Parts: sequence; structure tokens; C-alpha cells
Amino acid sequence: MKRLQRQMVLYGLCAVTALPAAGQAQAPAPMPGQVQTKSPPPAQAPAPPARVRTTPPGTVSVDGSEAMFTTICALLAAGFQSNVSSDNWTAFRAQMRERLRQQQGPAVEAVREFYRQHELRDPGATLSRYLWFGLVSGPAPAFQPVLRRDELPPEVIALEGFSEILSNYYQEQKIGQLWRQVQPIYNREVERLHDPVSQIVFVVSGYLREILEPSGPRTLAIVVEPLVGRITNVRNFGDHYALVLSGGEEVPTDVLRHAFLHFLLDPLPLMYPHVTAAKRSLFEKAATAPRLTPELKDDYASYFAECTVRAVELRLKRMSPGEREAAMSRDDEDGYIFVKPLLEALPKFENSEPSMKLFFPDLVRAIDAGAEGKRLAAVKFAPAETAKPEDGAASEEVARRRSAAPSTVPNDAEVITALTEGERRIAEKNPRAAEVSFQKVLTKYPDQARAWYGIGLVALLDHDAARAKQVFGRLTAGEHAATQDPMVLAWSHVYLARIYGDEGNPEVAKLEYQSVLNVEGGPEQAKLAAQKGLAAFGGDRPMARP
Repeated sequence: MKRLQRQMVLYGLCAVTALPAAGQAQAPAPMPGQVQTKSPPPAQAPAPPARVRTTPPGTVSVDGSEAMFTTICALLAAGFQSNVSSDNWTAFRAQMRERLRQQQGPAVEAVREFYRQHELRDPGATLSRYLWFGLVSGPAPAFQPVLRRDELPPEVIALEGFSEILSNYYQEQKIGQLWRQVQPIYNREVERLHDPVSQIVFVVSGYLREILEPSGPRTLAIVVEPLVGRITNVRNFGDHYALVLSGGEEVPTDVLRHAFLHFLLDPLPLMYPHVTAAKRSLFEKAATAPRLTPELKDDYASYFAECTVRAVELRLKRMSPGEREAAMSRDDEDGYIFVKPLLEALPKFENSEPSMKLFFPDLVRAIDAGAEGKRLAAVKFAPAETAKPEDGAASEEVARRRSAAPSTVPNDAEVITALTEGERRIAEKNPRAAEVSFQKVLTKYPDQARAWYGIGLVALLDHDAARAKQVFGRLTAGEHAATQDPMVLAWSHVYLARIYGDEGNPEVAKLEYQSVLNVEGGPEQAKLAAQKGLAAFGGDRPMARP
């Protein structure tokens, strides 16, 4: 298999949250970032498997997908976009639509009947279902989902039974042979995208001082599929991100950078919900903006991530002061009101040393809620846009499928302030000041998990293993266990394991490390730390529960 692959080492810090990083004595070593472009094989080779899910974890990949190609072929054969003018289409897309519409056979009729039964009034929504299906499908000819049913996007569940229909269609119409015939087109697009994607990964990762970890589960798959038309679909489900590109003469660098920024920045508001909560009152006003994406109006974490992405974009783009000011005004009018204050706070990040993962709480705290409230009183939101493109597949869609991280932090401004102050003091390695802040929380909420977690970190900074073991033991077992806060639960197991290891009790340490891997929704960095700890004891490296 021909493969064009390059590797870049990106320099910076890598951590998950301020609390674990400050107390962690054995942080996993940073790993190099990796961008892969995979060129499809020549025509005489056997049909390649769909590879959108087979790239090494933690990498950014650019590739075609036989599963996606087959899915879109079936969609066009069923009549999707049959009434859309192809005047502005590429010759390849127009020719393929006509060819596919002429297909005949029992499997084709089954595809058409399934399509009629599942067609939606909105062509974009119909296409979205099949794009999701193509992204999560395994290799030909079965096209079975690579995710568990409880992990599947709702769009894929709505197409239940399509895998078998698509498999019959693939074999009846010899789509594998067709896939090999069109390889030169996909090959050209994949190779053309490699350098722009590599440059974006290098620049953005360097700016944020983040390092991609090939051993982690997070993936960004850039899937080239000319048959979808002039569309860029940025979508994520949990840790899996995908960007579907139609290809063409102009490389959509802005879209690529936007997708990669989401890949890096989306987790941060979920890591620090108690920090962003202090600014939520401003969001309530923004949620009334007519042009704000409807999904964001009910998803504060995703909204904050979108504003952060836009702010960093404005910092990275080459723009005049006037152009930047105009862009911020448009963001305000569209409801993205945090862009301006976040952009103004970014120079402080640039002059600091930590990665964005560590600096993010300070970036949020830099937003003066009072001053912003007064500024927003003069902001007039723009009216909704009603015009839609003629071609239902000629637009950009950002689809988000992410559950909010559970948190035990109460909606109490005083407590939130004390917790964030305690975190700041931990980061400064000032255990006495941190303890004062955490005890203030415990006075009001005696069982507050994050405050107890902070007390455990204070004990670590004091080299008081007995006290640390007592606190982390409280958080991992019994009636006070932090079962509703995966971050606290996972890292508490990690620190207990390290304490037991230092005490010469490897069996108990291994049990604690294994417990980390079984925490649903636990931070990936904690799981990596657990795997590294288990590997240090020797034996087979365990795998986290799927």
C-alpha cells in the first residue's frame, strides 16, 4: 500500500488539568505529534479496507474511505439530489451521479426503498445521517459499525439495518472495482492536502504549546469524498473528530484550522466547568441571539469552546487591526460574545510558559463579567438569516455529539471562587494558601469532592503520604466516593497507586491503577498514567474497558 507519511515533533507542555499536573510526580513523557496522509493503492491492487478508523490513535490523518464512498454511491443511486442542477458540480461528481442512477438490480431496489422510507424533508439532514454512517462503518463488505450501540450517533441508529442493505449493494454492483478505478482522483486530493494540514498542525500546536499523543484515543480523520459536493462537515462524537472534504482546486485552510482548533480546545471547558460557570450569566444573554447555532444555545461548554476557537483564529490569522475589529463585531452580532474578551486575554497566554490546557482557567478568569455585561448592553444582535443554498450539500455543517462531563461543583459563586483559588495556589505550589481555600468550601459543603481532592493534593505537596492516602481513599471507596466526578475519581486512584507503590505494596498499587481504567468518562491522561504505572510493574499492558 502506497503511503505518504511524515512526522513532526511539536514542542510544548502536555497536561490535562491544573490540579493533576501540579500534584503529579510522574507525569507521562510528551509524545510526538503525527500527521498521516494515506494514498490509495494502484488499480491492480485488491480493494482496500475502509480506513477512517484504522489510523494510529492520537494522529491527524488524511485519507479516502471505501465505506464513505460506498455509502454516498448508494445514496446517489437511490435518488439523492436527483433534482439538483449539476451546473456547478465537478465533472467527476456529475458523471458519477448519472452512472449510479442507471444502476439496476435487487440490491439497488432495496437501497432505493430504504432511502424512500428514511428520507427527511431537509436534504442536508438526510445527507448528515449517511455521512455519520460512513464515518463509523467498518470495512467492506460488511460495513458494521466500529462503535458499540450506546456510542453510536442518533443519526446512525436511525439507519438501523442499512449495513446489510449496503453490503448487498456493494457486492451486486461491484463497488470494490469501482473504488479501485477512481483511485487517481482520491490519490491526488489526499496528497494535495498533506502539506497544508501538516503546516496547520505545526503552527496551531506550537501556538497552544500542545503535543499530540499517538498513544491516546483522540483522533481527527480528514476524509476526502468528492461525491458529497461543496461541503465541509466538521463533526465529533466523543473523542473522535472527522472533517469530510469534497476536494477541489482551493484547499480550505480556514476550515482545516477551525476543525483542528476544535480538536484541541473542545475538551477544556469540560475540564474546568466550575471556572467557566462564573461567566454563565453572560451566556444567557448570548443565547437569545437569532443567528447563534441552535445546538449551542443549550450547550454552554460547546459554546465556550466555539468562542475560544474563534478568538485563537483571529490571533493566528494575518489581519489588519480594522479587519480584526470588524470580525469581533460580527461575532458579537452573531452571539459569540466571549470572542472579544478572550482575544484580548490571549497576549497574556503568549507571554506565559504553560500550555493552553494549564493556562485555560486564567484565560477564563481574565473575562471581567461586570465590564462585559455593560459592553453587551450596547450590542445589537443581527436578525436571523433565512436564505439557504440551492444545493442541499453545498454548505458547512458543524455537528457536535458530546455529553457534558459530570461535575459535583455546586452552583454557588462563593464556592466556585474558593475552588478556583485553591487550584491556583496548588499550581503555585503553595499548600497552605490552597488548604485555606479548600477548607472554606468544606465548611459549607462537607462532602464536596473537588475540595477533598484539593486537600489530597495539599497532602502530596506536604509529602504527607498517610494523610494523602486517607483523603484519596475516601474519594475512591465508601459512601463518599466521587462516583459523580470522573476526574476526581480517576486521579485519586492514580495517586493512591503511586503511594502504595512507594510503600512497597505493588499488588494493591496495580489494583488501583486497574481501577483507573474502569472509570467511565475519566480523563485520558489519568488512564495513560495508569497504563504507564502498570507497565512499570511488568507483565502484559492492560487495555481500558471499551
